[in-house]
Amino acid sequence: MDKKLRVLSGVQPTGNLHLGNYLGAIRNWVEGQSEYENFFCVVDLHAITAPHNPAILASDTYAIAALYLACGIDLEYSTIFVQSHVPAHAELAWLLNCITPINWLEDMIQFKEKAVKQGENVNAGLLNYPVLMAADILLYDADKVPVGEDQKQHLELTRDIAVRLNHQFGTPENPVLKLPDPLIRKEGARVMSLTDGTRKMSKSDPSEQSRINLLDSPDAIAKKIKRCKTDALRGLTFDSSDRPEARNLLTLYLLLSGKTREEVAAECQDMGWGEFKPLLTETTINALKPIQDKYKDIMDDRGYLESVLRQGKEQASAIANQTLTKVKKAFGYSLPD
Repeated sequence: MDKKLRVLSGVQPTGNLHLGNYLGAIRNWVEGQSEYENFFCVVDLHAITAPHNPAILASDTYAIAALYLACGIDLEYSTIFVQSHVPAHAELAWLLNCITPINWLEDMIQFKEKAVKQGENVNAGLLNYPVLMAADILLYDADKVPVGEDQKQHLELTRDIAVRLNHQFGTPENPVLKLPDPLIRKEGARVMSLTDGTRKMSKSDPSEQSRINLLDSPDAIAKKIKRCKTDALRGLTFDSSDRPEARNLLTLYLLLSGKTREEVAAECQDMGWGEFKPLLTETTINALKPIQDKYKDIMDDRGYLESVLRQGKEQASAIANQTLTKVKKAFGYSLPD
């Protein structure tokens, strides 16, 4: 039997997961997880590159782990763990920082964008964020990394760092680190903001109205859909490029209802917004209820969740520490007995 390829992905514990995260990524992970050996990480070290609230960091971390499970990540195929529980992430990041040219990091698009927002208070962690991400990936000898458009540059940097390290400290026949490849899964849904159909749904958007979170109550979902941006035209269609909100909301209905594109197009072609919005509301509430119910059960059984993360830490550490030792040997470090 062929050995499964190893996949690594992570989500920050900052804010709730929303429909864009679920429909654009997590649902695809769930559907394809049996094909791979999966490591799903809650990347809490990344969460402090911007100002954060220490009072909720731990609870947000547990919530993301519970949502992974509630959305259908199966422990038979996947390991769920918390980044900071495996110290090798921080240690390898330091080693990689010492061979990464600073101009590589200054050229990163996300650094440039976020540095503008942080002004004069830009911290070194924001600059070094992609090196920590490289450490996350390289520690697990990941074959594949699921990436969206906004993360492609980070994976390219990871490969560049690995190539540089292998060139300096390994040989072509015996490289120190494995080069990961992007995992381009079948097209995930590109879910757009409820307040602007031309922008992606994002948890960094200051307006809660812009997104539907996986844990929103039925009342909150109804209010957000009722207030979401629409246009004055009757009849809904996927194909009007000048009606981004119509296309976005129809796509949401398509994905959450399980109907085909043809069925949705036929059902909604003569509808007005007053008829469609209650339909989308009911469909969204019904689609999220099983996830919310399972999430509540998991959070009510804290012992179970902690056992999942303890087991995940052990499984992740076993692999990460091997890689870290290999890198430290290549760098020439003395190793304790």
